[in-house]
Amino acid sequence: MAETPNPATTSFPAPTISLPLGVEILRTYSGALICLEIVFGGLVWILVASTNVSVPLLQGWVMFVSVTMFICSSVYLALFLLGLADKINTDWNFMDMFYHFIALLFYFGAFLLEATVSSAGTYQVNNTCIVRPRGNIMTFLDYREYSINVAAAIFAFIVTLCYGCSMFMGFRRWRK
Repeated sequence: MAETPNPATTSFPAPTISLPLGVEILRTYSGALICLEIVFGGLVWILVASTNVSVPLLQGWVMFVSVTMFICSSVYLALFLLGLADKINTDWNFMDMFYHFIALLFYFGAFLLEATVSSAGTYQVNNTCIVRPRGNIMTFLDYREYSINVAAAIFAFIVTLCYGCSMFMGFRRWRK
């Protein structure tokens, strides 16, 4: 005699995942982009932390974004690597698109702020002349700090592109 299910019990639909779980995630474009986001985001974090923070308000946001997105992307990748995404009932295709959209907005702002700090740099040329940029923000950087800020801005732009590509691929998976 078969038992009839209790009508009071709630049934949940299976989670929607079109990305593979386990190590197979690393063989997809999405997995590779997440790894690039972690690596280049870590570089932005390291580069900004290695300079004398000349504009704390602007570079504080860059540090916040790079550290937060580094941690979030690492946790996100770990969910798929450990197969835990299958146990969490949600539409992972939408979550993928939404997470990467928010990260794209944050990193685009961080890129613009880091580029602003780099372009506002005033440094000595041949120890005789100071070049003053146009604008309201002026920072005094030596050539090493200026170069590190430029490199951080370039890597922030690369991370922004990675998050944009991931968001676009997540949007395509979500719309299917």
